[in-house]
Amino acid sequence: MTTARPPRPLTPDEETLVRALTRLMYALPRAIDADMVREQRLPLVEYITLMRLSEAPRRRMRMGDLAVACELSLSGMTRIVTRLEGQGMVERVRCDDDARGWNAVLTDAGLARLENAWPVNLASVRRHFLDHLEGIDVARLARAVQRVAGDG
Repeated sequence: MTTARPPRPLTPDEETLVRALTRLMYALPRAIDADMVREQRLPLVEYITLMRLSEAPRRRMRMGDLAVACELSLSGMTRIVTRLEGQGMVERVRCDDDARGWNAVLTDAGLARLENAWPVNLASVRRHFLDHLEGIDVARLARAVQRVAGDG
């Protein structure tokens, strides 16, 4: 039987990074959401939903797949799609290959709303995040974050 070595303590820089990352995971979405609501009256979660649909083939996704893409529960996604449907930005239609399933489909009005909100989202992401990365290899950072997130 081998004994496991105790974990190596964090360096001061590693400790600072881990603590800052924890704050970032909560603070960044809140700051962007506040900008989006104030300037566009469009919560970030609704913007992300419209964005994911705009990127999907035929601007449609199964509700379960959309929930996963937006990192929400199916019931949470259903509430968001219901709100967007009430505003004419999304329609729900039966799946072609499975009569039990539903697709969320981005309407032309939803695409126009997304395109109108995009500059505010971009400015907010730059102001709250990207503008603070001067001098950092962003491509390398992106690859590292993707690996940590399990995307790469």
